[in-house]
Parts: sequence; structure tokens; C-alpha cells
Amino acid sequence: MNWESWQAFWAMGGYGLYVWGSFGMTALCVAGEIWLLRRHRQRTLDTLRRLQRLNQQP
Repeated sequence: MNWESWQAFWAMGGYGLYVWGSFGMTALCVAGEIWLLRRHRQRTLDTLRRLQRLNQQP
């Protein structure tokens, strides 16, 4: 599509709020998912380290 100005590009033919809001929510969900995965990974690694220490004790 061709827009006559940047303002028209951001407005997206009157659907700009929906379009950019959807992009924003998607980015927020992806960032949240990455954060949750990292947190879960760290907790899992901590649990494995704790179990490894328990198994090495006489």
C-alpha cells in the first residue's frame, strides 16, 4: 500500500488504533512469555542444583 504521509501510515486508514494496539499486545505477550520461560528455567536449574547437592551428601 502507498500512503501519502507518515500520518496516514500511522492512521492505517482509520484502523490504526486496532493495528498498532494489536502489535503492542503481541509484543507484550511475547516479552511476558520470554520472562516467564527464563524464570521457570532458573527455578528448574536451582531445583536441580539442590537435588544434586542432596544426592552427593553421605
